[in-house]
Amino acid sequence: MAADGFSLSDGAASTRPAIDALRDALPAEALALDLPLATLGRWRIGGPADAVVTPRDVDALRAALMVIARTGVPHVIVGDGSNLLYDDAGFRGVVVRIGRAFGGFSIDADGVVEAGAGLWVPSFVRQVIEAGMAGATHAIGIPGTLGGLVTMNGGSQRHGIGENVVSADVLARDGTLSRIEHADLGYGYRRSALQSGGGIVVSARFRFKAGDRHALRREAIAILAARRAKFPRVRANCGSVFVSDPALYSLIGPPGMAIEKAGLKGTSIGGAQFSPDHANFIVNNGDARSRDVLELIHLARSSVHNLTGIAMDAEVRHLAPNGTMRPAHEVAATLFPDSGQEMPR
Repeated sequence: MAADGFSLSDGAASTRPAIDALRDALPAEALALDLPLATLGRWRIGGPADAVVTPRDVDALRAALMVIARTGVPHVIVGDGSNLLYDDAGFRGVVVRIGRAFGGFSIDADGVVEAGAGLWVPSFVRQVIEAGMAGATHAIGIPGTLGGLVTMNGGSQRHGIGENVVSADVLARDGTLSRIEHADLGYGYRRSALQSGGGIVVSARFRFKAGDRHALRREAIAILAARRAKFPRVRANCGSVFVSDPALYSLIGPPGMAIEKAGLKGTSIGGAQFSPDHANFIVNNGDARSRDVLELIHLARSSVHNLTGIAMDAEVRHLAPNGTMRPAHEVAATLFPDSGQEMPR
């Protein structure tokens, strides 16, 4: 146990210079050591991270990034970890978590909404609705923070939040804060130029059309009711595992339907299971490991590919102990190579 009350695992020896510098640069409450990633991720899976930084403002975030750049320590930036699978072995580096301190919401005189990256998406949507604005309601049931939604162009019902983004304020790894306009954000279906990792979204600006708040409330209630009827709520999960593919959709339906048609709905490996409620969800039955989830992902991808000739890609990304972050299906293909037909990675 360190003198200041922080514990430091033996595995953190290589990150010690960065941790010492972070102690000097940040208030004590912004830095936690040896924190189990299972406490951060929505899957409740993952070993300890050497350090987790939760900055309280842009200045603290900038200070943390400057330390990271100077020391070269492995690092990852996360929101609430909705689309992340942390490894059982944890992470030998620094996790920077954009949390509630970045949860502001305001509307200017021109009707432009500005909101922080740490704002919970359903809360953002409710505030937009209460302001009598239409266009965000499709995202009412999406778990996660706004920064992730903006970065991934998240949404539902074939909509993406990028349709309404005016600009995003991005903090570069060198500490420079820039405003990137919509035209330069490179939005496409569930993607954007922000995914290149060149910076961190700290806030974004949006423009919505005027709408009837009573009708919008009814629409939101209907969307939530539909989600509750078909999506698992009790057991830990990260939401949809596989991306909807137009070719697969036209052939057999959405990923959940394809997995069900392949006979895998309800299938378990270890403590992980394809939800009996919705097959595109993998739930943690209490003792799931990251390897269990990856094996299920590979099983579904292989089975659906054999059934349809289409290889599903995972929305979920896996964080390796060394800091490598890759789509979970790519990691799974490495861990569980097929002996038969070659499948795209």
